[in-house]
Amino acid sequence: MIFVVGGLGAGKRDFVHKTLGYAWEQMSPVFQEDAPVLWGLEDLDPLPPLEDLLRREVVVCREVGCGVIPMDRADRDRREAVGRLCCALAEQAQAVYRVTCGIPMRLK
Repeated sequence: MIFVVGGLGAGKRDFVHKTLGYAWEQMSPVFQEDAPVLWGLEDLDPLPPLEDLLRREVVVCREVGCGVIPMDRADRDRREAVGRLCCALAEQAQAVYRVTCGIPMRLK
């Protein structure tokens, strides 16, 4: 599994399309079995189990650990849960990329 992370509008999907070679039709924001690329992990509710995400070829998530900390407790808890899931994904991924300004940086 390849894990791709970066800010909103940073070029993550373009990287998956142009560099990793996946067609736009292979990317889905819905947790469905037939799409090899899941993008928008941070928007899924509930969050899928780690084991299910590791079966994907590529998982794309927007960076949630930077920026203004939400005032609402539920929003902070959600951000914490997404961040911890991303840490677990990064630990077990074959490769991890951070995309900033359209430039991918391989972290792992």
